[in-house]
Amino acid sequence: MGKGVQQGCREIQEEVFTDDEDKAILTFVVYFASGFKVQALSSNPSNLRGMQGNVTIDEAAFHDRLAEVLKAALALTMWGAKVRLISTHNGVDNLFNQLINDSRAGKKRYSIHTITLDDACRQGLYRRICQVKGTPWTPEAEEAWKAGLLKDTATEEDALEEYFCVPKQSSGAYIKRVLIERAMQPDIPILRFTAPKDFELQSEETRKAVAELWCEEHLKPCLAALDRSCRHVLGEDFARKGDLSVFVPLSLATNLRKGVPFVVELVNAPYETQRQILFYLLQGLYRFTAAAFDATGNGGYLAEAARLRWGVGMIECVMLNDPWYREWMPKLKAEFEDGNLTIPRHADVQDDLGKIQVINGIPKIDKGKNTGQGGQQRHGDFAVALAMAVRASWMEGGAIEFTPLPGKRDAERNDDYHRYERGAW
Repeated sequence: MGKGVQQGCREIQEEVFTDDEDKAILTFVVYFASGFKVQALSSNPSNLRGMQGNVTIDEAAFHDRLAEVLKAALALTMWGAKVRLISTHNGVDNLFNQLINDSRAGKKRYSIHTITLDDACRQGLYRRICQVKGTPWTPEAEEAWKAGLLKDTATEEDALEEYFCVPKQSSGAYIKRVLIERAMQPDIPILRFTAPKDFELQSEETRKAVAELWCEEHLKPCLAALDRSCRHVLGEDFARKGDLSVFVPLSLATNLRKGVPFVVELVNAPYETQRQILFYLLQGLYRFTAAAFDATGNGGYLAEAARLRWGVGMIECVMLNDPWYREWMPKLKAEFEDGNLTIPRHADVQDDLGKIQVINGIPKIDKGKNTGQGGQQRHGDFAVALAMAVRASWMEGGAIEFTPLPGKRDAERNDDYHRYERGAW
């Protein structure tokens, strides 16, 4: 890199820069034959005033006046300049980390690039170090070098922050309880289908009849009560036994507010029964636009069935992992912080959302399980389904709005065919 810069470099100069307070500041400037230059400035925000060009702010998390520096730098973007913030983390309570969280929540337009020690080594960092030092590179030597770096740090938190982009003091509940309670509203129903014992051993006709009757008695009235001015999306968290399968519809109002009109919970329901209830729900969901499904493990069956029925443009099959949580949990949290979401007022809902913990810098469901109000084992099921619904609300999808043709046995006057009507001349 240095040799390449040297070939294009015309000269390197020391210049005296005078800031707004008439202080003389020594800066280094590299001039290139192309006419461009690179100038190193101090962190004083006034140094950027009147400048042009791209700005790189190094170790941004450690700047005492980052907000002022950023304010001055962003003014240059009006002319097409770029602003880059590069830094290791410096805890969670600073502007650098706040900008990252706001960007992941969709509040800022910044593009986030995470580069850990492992990423750098895959790109040849240690090979380059060996080349410069004149030592041979081997995979074993690289692993020993990384292990030494991690071992030498004072604490595990320090190692994660310095080498793996995980800010310190990043643990505990992700969404504050006061925000959850503020979003809660009474009288939002939670519908639960509990499969009878040995339900899967009954005949297919019996299982279908039981599920159909439950849908007619419980789902149909809730679907009929939906606000028809709203678009609707769906989020799903899958479980076969033990935990719950949860369907969370989300109404998207014209004023962009989001609300959960009802929740469906399935306990020990066979795969086909879950599919039957899901399809009944989606077919009755007015202006259904998109859905996101937990496709991890056995959940892939239900997700694939929905995708085959409604298409890839409306159905997203999600493999739950750290990158997904890192991207979409901040957007879920932002809905609570902005007061833009309504959810059912229920202890199970509150407990499930409390399961979202910041673990190694990533907001996700912790491994612990708890028992719900009905004695059923839970593992943050509603929280995952709600996050899926928020994800679906960002999909373009396509609202299904149509008037079906009359059936074969419908009366003749239900269509526009007038063969048997009296004519006239």
